[in-house]
Amino acid sequence: MAAALSPAPCLRSVRAVVFDTDGVITDSARSHAAAWKKAFDPCLAAVEGQRPFDPVGDYLRHVDGRSRRDGAAAFLASRGLDLPEGSPDDSPGTATVWAIAARKDELFTQSLRTDPVDVWPGTVRLLDVLRGERMPCAAVSASRHATELLSRAGLIDRFEAVVDGNEAQRLRLPGKPDPALFVEAARRLRVPVPDTAVVEDALAGVEAGRRGGFGLVVGVDRTGGPTSAAELRDHGADLVVSDPGELLTVGDD
Repeated sequence: MAAALSPAPCLRSVRAVVFDTDGVITDSARSHAAAWKKAFDPCLAAVEGQRPFDPVGDYLRHVDGRSRRDGAAAFLASRGLDLPEGSPDDSPGTATVWAIAARKDELFTQSLRTDPVDVWPGTVRLLDVLRGERMPCAAVSASRHATELLSRAGLIDRFEAVVDGNEAQRLRLPGKPDPALFVEAARRLRVPVPDTAVVEDALAGVEAGRRGGFGLVVGVDRTGGPTSAAELRDHGADLVVSDPGELLTVGDD
């Protein structure tokens, strides 16, 4: 008989699951990291002794999971660079924090229009099993493009709620590591936070899940490195997997 998939025991302890989008559902983290690199490197090249932006280490530690403005500010601070804040209306460039954020968005938007939207098969399998179990799911992202990404990937129907960067701006929700985005997603699913799981690959997102008091915080480490897994645990992950598909068990149907 065919083997049936079911949620792992850890998911049986919750009533809903909130997924981060980039890096967990869609394979778009690399596009975000590449856009950040192109936005940051001209600024870094103008300062003697500054090394280029690392699309793996710098991305994961400083910008992944954060809003564009917060990510730009956090990375610049990590390099000791004190740029003017500027304003959200700044044109794309390198003169202010907001200008760098605008340049990143410009670059990512270009890639979004030309590149296919890839998804992580293990996450899709998990979503399908959870839908069969009638466990409500939500998607969360600091990015304004998350809803478009999910729609183009054909996955928007897997989620009862999506809280993206547009919704965060409309509701004036603070960004990760504040848990507000996840709390709003749980509210829309009508499930108490302690009965909701968070699945995240970003350090800031894992920290947000822990700060919010969510019943289960799963860190996703796609780098395969022990350091990354340890950092996810240090920021509050209850367990770390290399892919959300590991949250499924196989039994005989």
